[in-house]
Amino acid sequence: MRYDRDGFPIPPEFDLPVDVPAEWGSRPPRRRAGASKRLLIAALIAGVVLPALLAPVAMPLIREAVVAWSLEQATFHEVQDDLPTAVSHMTRAIDWYGEDAELLCMRAMLRLENRDPAGAIADAKVAAAEMPTSPTPSRVRALAHVVAGEPEAALEAAELAVQLAGRGDPEALNHRAYIRALVGRDLSEALADIDAALAVRDDEPVEFFDTRGFILHLLGRQQEAIDQLNLAIDGMQRERRQALLLAERIDRVQLARRLRWFDHSLAVMHHHRALACQAIGLEGQAEQDFEIARKKGFDPSRGVM
Repeated sequence: MRYDRDGFPIPPEFDLPVDVPAEWGSRPPRRRAGASKRLLIAALIAGVVLPALLAPVAMPLIREAVVAWSLEQATFHEVQDDLPTAVSHMTRAIDWYGEDAELLCMRAMLRLENRDPAGAIADAKVAAAEMPTSPTPSRVRALAHVVAGEPEAALEAAELAVQLAGRGDPEALNHRAYIRALVGRDLSEALADIDAALAVRDDEPVEFFDTRGFILHLLGRQQEAIDQLNLAIDGMQRERRQALLLAERIDRVQLARRLRWFDHSLAVMHHHRALACQAIGLEGQAEQDFEIARKKGFDPSRGVM
């Protein structure tokens, strides 16, 4: 058995005939076979070996790029109010990145706004399994249960969020107070929750004033409710103006998303004040607030409530 220059055995059919034509000189046909094999080896290296070697380096970079692009697209379509497409892009991000609790909660909120509370609850449950010590999935799930018309499950999730965050956590207390108000349960305890939250937070977040005003309305203390809701609306409008002053320093899509959040918050606050005004006969102010709330996107079926 003879071998070519690359070490491969030369099959019998490649053996040279006895009467080699003189014009072949120093380039017999077996050299052509060797060249073909070299091309075959090069092709194998390019098509099999190199990808196998480069994949561990390239795939993380590709995955990172796909996830980043998908998140950008999800945000873009969210601010365009194209929720189905936003959910689709967020799903791609999760498929490539993995079942990350934060991403799952983001998709849950998009699904909730897309009138899919069941999908939001499912995402929140998976997120909780991925990060069992985080209160965020329970907060998301509580709101989704409210939209789904499941008050007991909503209260249970809000209570779990408080336990996970720590009973003195002001955001968790505010959240439980608001869930209690939304389902109309334990209103005295809800007021105690928000008072405790405000006692801890010395910066007086405007969302807390809204929660307190809504609870006071439900308790029949309408003028106190209006006073609190006035503080909430004035504060939120001020924060919105401040965001606009920074418009040139912020990505336009992110700014649009932030303004959308401000408008939804204001929609809820105006609706709450409308209810309180209506309850004490201020029909003109109530009608005006209801209209502002509608224009800014108040919609309980989408979690804006």
